[in-house]
Amino acid sequence: MTEKSGSCQVITFDPVESLDNYTQEQLEEFFDVVSVDYTDDGFEIYKGYKNASFKEDELQAFISERNLTLPPHKTELLESDNWLKDYVIRFAPVEVEEFLIYGVHEKETPQTDKLAIRIYAATAFGSEHQTTKSCLKAISELNKMNAPHAKILDVGTGSGILSLAAAKLWGKSTHITAVDIDEEAVIVTRGNAEDNDLEDFITAAVSNGYQSELVKQNAPYDIIFANILARPLIEMAPDLAKSLKSGGYCILSGFVGEQEDWVIKAHEEQGLSLVKIYELDNWRAALMEKK
Repeated sequence: MTEKSGSCQVITFDPVESLDNYTQEQLEEFFDVVSVDYTDDGFEIYKGYKNASFKEDELQAFISERNLTLPPHKTELLESDNWLKDYVIRFAPVEVEEFLIYGVHEKETPQTDKLAIRIYAATAFGSEHQTTKSCLKAISELNKMNAPHAKILDVGTGSGILSLAAAKLWGKSTHITAVDIDEEAVIVTRGNAEDNDLEDFITAAVSNGYQSELVKQNAPYDIIFANILARPLIEMAPDLAKSLKSGGYCILSGFVGEQEDWVIKAHEEQGLSLVKIYELDNWRAALMEKK
């Protein structure tokens, strides 16, 4: 078991457009925890966490053995009694529309009249990101529109926040299929669903986009969430359209302003129409409808 107490070393890699799946898997094998953040122009910033005794030559040997190509990095010692709690999963409660998202490090549920969702997000994409907030706004909008929601697909679920929000909002009148290419994200989503007593409404599984049998069997969907990045959104637009019911809606996110036209056009070519764009900093989310 990884030792989470005490201080740790964090290795921060320079922003990169993307890392291939093999390289990501190798980083997850080497580090105790891997997290990823995003710059305003959509580049990925990977951080790896190791115990305080980490030596640089350990990483260099690992890179050489597996013939990896990684961006430059810097190493910093983080002083802490519990580095996982203090540096990886700690974030302030986030309020968006009907929802309040808070972390497992909080000793008590924050006082709120909103739908409270408790998450562990150490190794799955984060609750505070602009795209997540915009997607939560779009989910709230669908609720106000009384949009059909019996069957929902969450592609690239990460820590499962969007699935959890939908389950909190619609309860027994919905079932969500939550998938991610990363097995760790699926494990985190399942744990978060159980922690919020929502496991009866969410089925989480590994899938490369829309390719798994589970995703195909449960199609077509009333709503699809796809909070990933511009390139896979564009590549998977035909699969999304095939998996979405006529009259259904999708929430697309993970792209920046300069990529907006490309993402929207790719889905319009598949018979979808734009309902609304959400902007937060340079990040975008789109609510679209299949006529």
